[in-house]
Amino acid sequence: MRMPAPIRLRELIRTIRTARTQAEEREMIQKECAAIRSSFREEDNTYRCRNVAKLLYMHMLGYPAHFGQLECLKLIASQKFTDKRIGYLGAMLLLDERQDVHLLMTNCIKNDLNHSTQYVQGLALCTLGCMGSSEMCRDLAGEVEKLLKTSNSYLRKKAALCAVHVIRKVPELMEMFLPATKNLLNEKNHGNLIGTFSDNSSSQLVPQLVRILKNLIMSGYSPEHDVSGISDPFLQVRILRLLRILGRNDDDSSEAMNDILAQVATNTETSKNVGNAILYETVLTIMDIKSESGLRVLAINILGRFLLNNDKNIRYVALTSLLKTVQTDHNAVQRHRSTIVDCLKDLDVSIKRRAMELSFALVNGNNVRGMMKELLYFLDSCEPEFKADCASGIFLAAEKYAPSKRWHIDTIMRVLTTAGSYVRDDAVPNLIQLITNSVEMHAYTVQRLYKAILGDYSQQPLVQVASWCIGEYGDLLVSGQCEEEEPIQVTEDEVLDILESVLISNMSASVTRGYALTAIMKLSTRFTCTVNRIKKVVSIYGSSIDVELQQRAVEYNILKSATFLLSTGIPSITAYNKNGLKIDFSFERSNTNPSVTVITIQASNSTELDMTDFVFQAAVPKTFQLQLLSPSSSVIPAFNSGTITQVIKVLNPQKQQLRMRIKLTYNHKGSAMQDLAEVNNFPPQSWQ
Repeated sequence: MRMPAPIRLRELIRTIRTARTQAEEREMIQKECAAIRSSFREEDNTYRCRNVAKLLYMHMLGYPAHFGQLECLKLIASQKFTDKRIGYLGAMLLLDERQDVHLLMTNCIKNDLNHSTQYVQGLALCTLGCMGSSEMCRDLAGEVEKLLKTSNSYLRKKAALCAVHVIRKVPELMEMFLPATKNLLNEKNHGNLIGTFSDNSSSQLVPQLVRILKNLIMSGYSPEHDVSGISDPFLQVRILRLLRILGRNDDDSSEAMNDILAQVATNTETSKNVGNAILYETVLTIMDIKSESGLRVLAINILGRFLLNNDKNIRYVALTSLLKTVQTDHNAVQRHRSTIVDCLKDLDVSIKRRAMELSFALVNGNNVRGMMKELLYFLDSCEPEFKADCASGIFLAAEKYAPSKRWHIDTIMRVLTTAGSYVRDDAVPNLIQLITNSVEMHAYTVQRLYKAILGDYSQQPLVQVASWCIGEYGDLLVSGQCEEEEPIQVTEDEVLDILESVLISNMSASVTRGYALTAIMKLSTRFTCTVNRIKKVVSIYGSSIDVELQQRAVEYNILKSATFLLSTGIPSITAYNKNGLKIDFSFERSNTNPSVTVITIQASNSTELDMTDFVFQAAVPKTFQLQLLSPSSSVIPAFNSGTITQVIKVLNPQKQQLRMRIKLTYNHKGSAMQDLAEVNNFPPQSWQ
């Protein structure tokens, strides 16, 4: 008994569209699939073509249709064109090279490639070019090559595209197609030319390609190929891409295409997106080949115009392309710096990111101040996901191009104030090292940091640097020695107040509290009026639940109790002892400024005659400041019966090892005496 005729594809589509729910649609599909399966079991299946078409529609909706694969092969073997068309379409959709079933098609495709009807041959070429495996391509490459040489332009176009797929699957077959490819360049049919340019071509073809491209841009209106007033933009793009490949690292080929690239760049209309697409490909080609410098500047200017386009996609590709070329054509890209910086204010996050990356690439020693000003403004207003990368970029640029140490420190502090919570972990030690090496900026830096964290502990890296700096240079803060800006009056108690606030703040991390506690302990050697308060604070944290803080506090208490380690006595030294003249140095620290060492010299004479007109002179390295007070006398009595004393004050803000050169002048036994000596054995307590 024959089954009733199945419903047509159009009726199936109409029925499925009436489904109100996904479940209802699924039920309809399952019912129809069952009917199709039953129909496939019939030996004389008149409606196989209709059923496979319906299966393809179900496949497009996302439902399984693999059980129709063999039916596709049966349709391909049919002599009816309508059956072959659906069969090949089904093969392209339901089969791929991972399934062994597709190998069964090889013989059918070979027969159809040799068919007398061009449309059947076209179906076979399309299928082979779409899903042919390496085995199929190797077996059928000969038939494709024959069709590539046929006089039928319809078949040549499809054969050229199929040849591309064959070469991609089996690269060693490329030589087979090269002779036919050269002939295709003389084609009048644009479709054939596009297919030809998909293939690998020799650099010897550059003149031919240049001629074809020139004809395209110089030709008049052609309704068959015109798109928005431009003659066949698809073919132009293909030619430009091929020229880019052929001109790469080839001086002769690049020179041959310079003129035509300049013509395309200057004659292409930019009011339509089609023209922008061609210009973009032109720019990529110019930048990729060994083009002339003037042509490269023209390409970068085109990208600069793209930055002013209302289309976000065009602006984005312009920024991306400029980023790739900025290293090789830095000066040309610099001319568009203001436009690039304006893109930082764009609402599109992708454009913002590209503009930020390009802005950092444009920073150099000449524009670092202006660019950093714009980037700091961007850092202040940008979304959180940009802050980490932007802060890192500013750090690197400031380190590389900083015009002065003060500017460098101010910039880093501005970043920490604006986006401190987003900076990398190494930002804190790097800034500490920068401050340490900038001796002349110690007073300025500690004052700026002190004011920066007053009442605001939200930016933890900033608080950590400030705590370290206050602990290291708190004496400079209290003494008000800042010359770079108006000094502020700060007492020892106020300094301790802010460090204690950091310790108890809920916003302070464990690491930050560690910085603050260490800073307080350091101040015990620099402050004199608050030593007892410091001891009390440190003792409190000896029982902290934070193990790190507890350990630090206990260790600091032990150090504090070891009074012999904190002894203020500085041993004396003998600086000179020669020809009966002996010079001794004794030391003490200034009460008003711990960076000042007071040296008292004592000169004695062990000979039998007095030494008269005695003059002591001293010199120190440039990093020190020396003040030599008047001596007590100019005569050193004989037999060690008396001494001359003189006071030297040495300012050592960097706490570097003290070195001194001395010059001694006096009269003895009727002769004028003079001697030079170097003193390098100062005790560490005198300069640390």
